[in-house]
Amino acid sequence: QVQLVESGGGLVQPGGSLRLSCAASTSIFAIYAMGWYRQAPGKQRELVATISSGGTTNYADSVKGRFTISRDNAKKTVYLQMNSLKPEDTAVYYCNAKKWTDYWGQGTQVTVSS
Repeated sequence: QVQLVESGGGLVQPGGSLRLSCAASTSIFAIYAMGWYRQAPGKQRELVATISSGGTTNYADSVKGRFTISRDNAKKTVYLQMNSLKPEDTAVYYCNAKKWTDYWGQGTQVTVSS
């Protein structure tokens, strides 16, 4: 069982930045593919960004060039740096760990509004 705890969400003005963090409980964090997903009210959960155990990254077209996913295996943490935020980025952001199965965090709210 892997527990994931997200932090770093909040209210930010359009054009601002936030950094989300997700700390994992597993001692074998390095073998997991990690990802960030988001779900806006009335919409389905969607992929934002993923990073493989080897460091390969993948982004949704809507966030390319604005968001950066990274991982620190020593700290068992994955990050999502979000720049140039837009109102349409408003959602609950969820951390995901994937190897033999999927694990999810509880989510952190990101609100982009003036």
